[in-house]
Amino acid sequence: MTVLLLIAILSVVAAVALERLTVATRMTRNIVSADQGRAYLLTAERMAATRIADLLALRPDRTTLEGGWMGSEQILAVPGGTVAAQIVDRGNCFNLNSLVRSAAGGTSQTEETFTARPEAIAQFAGLMRLLGVDATLALQVATSAADWIDSDSVPGNGGAEDDYYSSFDPPYRTANTLMADPSELLMVNAVTPDLYQRIRPWICTLPDAEMSPINVNTLLPGQAVLLAMLAPDTLGLDQARQVLAQRPATGYGSLLAFWNLPPMARAKAGMPDVAVEQVQQKSRWFEVALRAELGGDEVEEAVLFDANDGQVRLVRRKWGEGDG
Repeated sequence: MTVLLLIAILSVVAAVALERLTVATRMTRNIVSADQGRAYLLTAERMAATRIADLLALRPDRTTLEGGWMGSEQILAVPGGTVAAQIVDRGNCFNLNSLVRSAAGGTSQTEETFTARPEAIAQFAGLMRLLGVDATLALQVATSAADWIDSDSVPGNGGAEDDYYSSFDPPYRTANTLMADPSELLMVNAVTPDLYQRIRPWICTLPDAEMSPINVNTLLPGQAVLLAMLAPDTLGLDQARQVLAQRPATGYGSLLAFWNLPPMARAKAGMPDVAVEQVQQKSRWFEVALRAELGGDEVEEAVLFDANDGQVRLVRRKWGEGDG
C-alpha cells in the first residue's frame, strides 16, 4: 500500500510539473511571437509611411481613391507568418476634440486652455440628428462633450461639469483636456451604450482641436452623412450620396468645381465659414491598421500619421485592436 501511495503521489507531482512546463513553454512562445510580431509591425510602419508619401506625391494638388488604396488589405509574407496593412483616410470623421478651440492661457508654455466651439457643437448635434438621434438629446450630448473637454467648470446649456459627475457612485471628474480615444464619450452625460454604438463609426479623436478636414475626393458614398453634417438643414443624405457617387474617378479637380454643383451651391449659402473651410481635396490624417500573424499568434497595432505639408509623421501608436 505504501508503494502504491508513493507511486500515486509521484504521478500527481509529475503531471503537475508537466502541466506547468507546458504552460511555461506556451507563455515563452507567446512572448517570443509577440516580440517578433511587434518588430515586424514597426518595420511595416515605415513601409506604410513611404506608401502614404508616394500616394501624396502622385497628385500634389489632391488625394483621390486612385490605386484602390483606401481600406484594401495588403498582405506581406514574412518568416514564420504574414503582416497585413490597411490604410484609411482618418480625417473623414467628426473630430470630438474640435468641440473646443485652443485659447491663450495656462501656467506654463506646455499647457493649453480650451473653450467651447459653438459651431462644432452644432455640427456634432446635426450629425447625430442625421443618424436618428432626438434633436434635444443630440444637443445635450454635444454640449456635455464640449464641457468634458473644455478647461472651465461652467456647464453649457444642457451640459454637465464636475458638480454633476461628483454625484455618481463612484464619483469622477471631467477630463478638461482633449480626448485620447472616442470611448471616453461613454463617460459623458446622456451618452448611453446604444447611442455610442450608433455614432461610433463617424467620430474620431484627432490629436488637435481643429475641425476635421473632410476630403470630398476620398469620402465614400456610404459616408455621405459626414458631408451632410456640414449643412444638416439644407443638404439631405440622398443629395450628399449623389454628389459622392457621381464624383469623377480622378476626383474633383478643384474645390470650385465641387462648390459649383447645384446641391453644394445651395448648401454652401447656409454654411458657417468654418464648415466651408473643412471641405478639402487633400488628405492630412491617415490611419494604418497593422496585423502580424505568426504561428497562430496575432499582434495588432493601429498607427496615426500626420501628412501635413507633405511630411508624413507618426503621431500616435496603439497596440491591440485600434480605432481612433
